[in-house]
Amino acid sequence: MADRVLVTGGAGFIGAHLARRLLRDGARVTLLDDFSRGVMDEDLRELAHGSDLVRHDLTQPIPPGLLTDDFDTVYHLAAVVGVARAMSDPSKVLRTNLLTTIHLLDYCDRIRPQALFLSSTSEIGDGSARPGLPTREDTPFTIARPHSPRASYALSKAAAEAMVYARTSRFRVRIGRYYNIYGPRMGSAHVIPQFIARIHADPFPIYGAYQRRAFCFVEDAVEATLALTNLPGAEPIVMNIGNDREEIMIIDLARRLMALAGVQRRISVLDPPAGSPERRLPDLAVLRALLPERTPTSLDTGLPATLRWYRDRGKLPWRV
Repeated sequence: MADRVLVTGGAGFIGAHLARRLLRDGARVTLLDDFSRGVMDEDLRELAHGSDLVRHDLTQPIPPGLLTDDFDTVYHLAAVVGVARAMSDPSKVLRTNLLTTIHLLDYCDRIRPQALFLSSTSEIGDGSARPGLPTREDTPFTIARPHSPRASYALSKAAAEAMVYARTSRFRVRIGRYYNIYGPRMGSAHVIPQFIARIHADPFPIYGAYQRRAFCFVEDAVEATLALTNLPGAEPIVMNIGNDREEIMIIDLARRLMALAGVQRRISVLDPPAGSPERRLPDLAVLRALLPERTPTSLDTGLPATLRWYRDRGKLPWRV
């Protein structure tokens, strides 16, 4: 019998890529989303042909009868994400991310899935990150300015991790901390699509030009998510999900995107966003032990694929 899978935030970026892979693997998939960020575009319409798409705002409890399956596996990806959202409305970030997790866990307590995966964040490790990176999963959780707007996202995810971790006696608990995932259909709220959107600006503005990041292609993140969730055993596992082999300076990322787009622009270097780390790089020892043969998708492959997606959807005027 095919696995019955629920994906919250299934209309969003990683959720839709995860759902496509699950369908390809033969699972019966239900996508739950309130469409506050996800959109009913051609990619999602294609997914909807093979899955059940349910509209629901998880800041409200899941009512009886809304979902028809008792699911084997639940992937909880629904959340308010993005620095801009945290800075503009931190109370909404905290409220939404806490309530969605509380109500999803209330539902899981009733149906008792075999496994629950929580999408968490690299920002849990950022506060204790020092020049001695990469950052391990057991790095102490520290926030230098807990009352700053930006801290709302990390706080909400740390609380979500604690709530999920408390269910280890009820179902298999897996927590994935995503590190700078990128790829097709990632919206407009993160650095790579922001660079794509402003590629014709002259000068080209870059905030935090000399900060360093390591970007992970979304298909690699999906592979790691599935491998982690399906790993047998009752012990809870927290795992970094990212790419530690291609750390890049943000200004060099912009230059690579310009080169791919065939344009040259003057660069305007601006102050980094408040509270953003100078460097972010995961320790992937846990992931590498789980997927020893894994070769991450290089920026040489992932960036052109991302640009092509935006071009094909009318977002780009040039050939890539």
